[in-house]
Amino acid sequence: MPVDYFDMNCQKCPRLAAFLCEVKEKNSTYHCKPVAPFGDENAKLLIVGLAPGMHGANASGRPFTGDYAGIFLYEALHEFGFSNAPISESVTDGLILKNARITNAVKCLPPQNKPTGEEINVCNAFLANELKTLSENSVILALGLIAHQAVLKAYNLKVSSAKFAHNAKHELPNGHFLIDSYHTSRYNVNTKRLTKESFNLVFETILSLLAP
Repeated sequence: MPVDYFDMNCQKCPRLAAFLCEVKEKNSTYHCKPVAPFGDENAKLLIVGLAPGMHGANASGRPFTGDYAGIFLYEALHEFGFSNAPISESVTDGLILKNARITNAVKCLPPQNKPTGEEINVCNAFLANELKTLSENSVILALGLIAHQAVLKAYNLKVSSAKFAHNAKHELPNGHFLIDSYHTSRYNVNTKRLTKESFNLVFETILSLLAP
């Protein structure tokens, strides 16, 4: 990955760097580093999550891999033709994304899954550089409010310029589109805030925008 939108050795956030060291001491086999974006480098669909999960991406080294939040996401990516398999198990499972890439607003595991505003802002430079690699008519899928706001900040837009709502569509600079979805977290799925049907609607919207 180009270093301008990802740095495996980044330690710009002292709290996150210290926390990763603590977690690594207790879980020696875990990745416990910034988690790189995963997928097609020439993708026209960029999926933006919040941050790596403790026993998911922070352990596996791949976004949304190893915890509950990846179940809905990878199933949908496969169903709508963006991947060769419906399950992401590990970095060695042979999964390939087609015309899609997954990244996070914050690349490092935050304590209690809650990055500070300052940490989100520091990491936003990486996201902004990644968004610059997208071609015209690309689509950004934001999973959750924080990801939605991080995308707007990365385009130097006010967070009030586009209201978050499930399956909402927002026009962005450079001919890009932002689509919102509730996060694929266990809580949202168990409470039926996000269902397979409502998540599929988001991907139907994405396909309509990516259609030639």
